[in-house]
Amino acid sequence: MSWAYLLLAGLFEIGFASTLKLTEGFTKLWPTLIFAACILLGFLFLEKSLKEIPLGTAYAIWTGIGVAGTAIVGILVYKEPATALRLFFIVTLIGSIIGLKYATPTQ
Repeated sequence: MSWAYLLLAGLFEIGFASTLKLTEGFTKLWPTLIFAACILLGFLFLEKSLKEIPLGTAYAIWTGIGVAGTAIVGILVYKEPATALRLFFIVTLIGSIIGLKYATPTQ
């Protein structure tokens, strides 16, 4: 169950990072509320994952999911460039996240 919590935490990190731009300096109510809910839920699920997953692994995977997911959201939603090199490094990041998952014994 800890791995599911960690995946949820990563998805909420994508949510808070992706809505940060929409808050316009926390002056827009709904994007700010969505940002706050995502950040709270992200940390809640990250904490729940730590019951079985080592801190270093959980944190690296959590941030990795957030980085890769936010980069993909940036490309798809915010029309950021999708160069071959960017896509290559997003894929290698996802590969590293998967590698950490399988290289980490749970407690």
